[in-house]
Amino acid sequence: MTTLKDRMSPTPTASAALPLKLDLFETLTDALDYAARGDAGYNFFNLRGEIYATLPYSVLQRDARSLARRLAARFERGARIAVVAETSPEFLTTFFACQYAGLVPAPMPLPVNLGGKDGYLTQVRLMVAGAKAAAAVGPSSLKDFLSDALGRNSDVAVVDFEELKAGAETDAVAFGPDEFCYIQYSSGSTSAPKGVIGTQKSVNANLHGITKHGLKLVESDRAASWLPLYHDMGLIGFALAPMYGQRSVDCIATSDFVRRPLLWLRVISDYGATITYSPSFGYELSARRSAKAEDGAIDLSRLRVAGVGGDMVRPEALRAFAEAFAPTGFRAGAFLPSYGMAEATLAISFTEIGTPVDVDEVDMRHYNRSGVAQPASALTSPEVKRGFVLCGRALPGHAVEVRGEDGAPLKDREVGRIYIKGPSLTPGYYNDAEATARLYAGEWLDTGDMGYFLNGEIVITGRAKDLIIINGRNIWPQDIEWAVEKVDGVRQGGVAAFSVDDGLGERIVVVAERRGLSADELAEVHREVAKTIQSAAGAPATVILAKPHSMVLTSSGKLSRAKVKQKYLAGEFDEALPAAEAPKALAEARV
Repeated sequence: MTTLKDRMSPTPTASAALPLKLDLFETLTDALDYAARGDAGYNFFNLRGEIYATLPYSVLQRDARSLARRLAARFERGARIAVVAETSPEFLTTFFACQYAGLVPAPMPLPVNLGGKDGYLTQVRLMVAGAKAAAAVGPSSLKDFLSDALGRNSDVAVVDFEELKAGAETDAVAFGPDEFCYIQYSSGSTSAPKGVIGTQKSVNANLHGITKHGLKLVESDRAASWLPLYHDMGLIGFALAPMYGQRSVDCIATSDFVRRPLLWLRVISDYGATITYSPSFGYELSARRSAKAEDGAIDLSRLRVAGVGGDMVRPEALRAFAEAFAPTGFRAGAFLPSYGMAEATLAISFTEIGTPVDVDEVDMRHYNRSGVAQPASALTSPEVKRGFVLCGRALPGHAVEVRGEDGAPLKDREVGRIYIKGPSLTPGYYNDAEATARLYAGEWLDTGDMGYFLNGEIVITGRAKDLIIINGRNIWPQDIEWAVEKVDGVRQGGVAAFSVDDGLGERIVVVAERRGLSADELAEVHREVAKTIQSAAGAPATVILAKPHSMVLTSSGKLSRAKVKQKYLAGEFDEALPAAEAPKALAEARV
């Protein structure tokens, strides 16, 4: 059997000399100081599946403390440091050096999936300005990008990871329990990115809840991840949580996963990972590539947690993955749906490990009419039936409520706005008092999500701000997107539906990324997409078939509905439809 193992030894799964400790640490440095007494750590894989670097927690502690003394000599305590969060030892060392030096790291995305160079430069400029950062730090290969983003006359120092190590040293004072931890810019940020403040108390409370109550870590656990470290699920879930629980983690760059999805599963198989996580699209992408897996080359029988989060959980994606990889020993009971957001550090709720995914089949006609998630029956037609996944109960010490428009809590199956409270919640957005004020209703945080309770578990149905209202009818964009994705010639995961108001009332616009097609095929796909939307939403739509690779993704690799809408309103989508066909197709799309 072919394996990915090479001459470089990974950090071990368990450390016989260090007992597993799932207590609540007061600070991240307290957690690292304990983890550094063992042998576990980070392992970094390249596109070929080879380990190119290891970073035991003991080495991380040593290097981070050393770098902290140089940072303390260069920056005032409490200064914000914007750091390009590549999947590398350099980023993690810098992040923890900030903790030991009393500096606030603000992880920034890599220049991928953000709409090209201009989009990346704008994103970085806004993030650095929002954080009022004293420096922007990244790999040497991106130094010119950072300089271009900030402008040559900027007062912000642009430094690469190697240059950061130079200079004088002084004593460094680590963050205390009542201080900041980081500023996290959410992937959903648009023209004015909002920096979520993570405090030592909120971050450690969430890490404690994740490791002890959500994942229920055990001595034999090992993690594997391709999630980006500039996203909350990657940073908190698979950089900080494994360290917090003294477990080793095998890391793959997000871009490498996109190019070779099965690399993720090969690493899990060969190095014995028991815990991994992904949004639904990661499982779906892997399932589509499953035919390329070598017989006997992948063994997923040791995977006890295949977490699902970061976007709405799609039961179809989970079923496809479970069926595709059942021959590898994968058990569908390993799926662990959960709910969370950056404003809650990461996790809010988990289902129970080892239990089957619970899918609630809902009659969407009744749902859209009444706001009640009535169960579908044998008489419900397939096109108006939709499955929603139950996402578990709140972590201990936390609470979730679903409220109606009058602010009163709703009963089971009544759909409303989701509010949360607990020790993991952010105190607000950095340098944005107005957004912070809108975030809270008393001690409860307004998530902006919609959902309902069923048997004590929360069910997420969508974002309130994404709701499309046409002639008084509520239409969820996900219903349209998922229907259009099934049309031949449209890329799965490449559809965005939204509404625009052109002065004559709201209308639906659907932008779908097409595959490489002939002129005749394009016109046919255009007609089929328009018919599908009419059937799924009961309303006409303007249809744009966008060129391959022209959609806009978030920092975590998901389609950004908000940014696609911005691009559409700016007239930046070129359908490349033949001149004779374009008016005809557009007319049919509006019928």
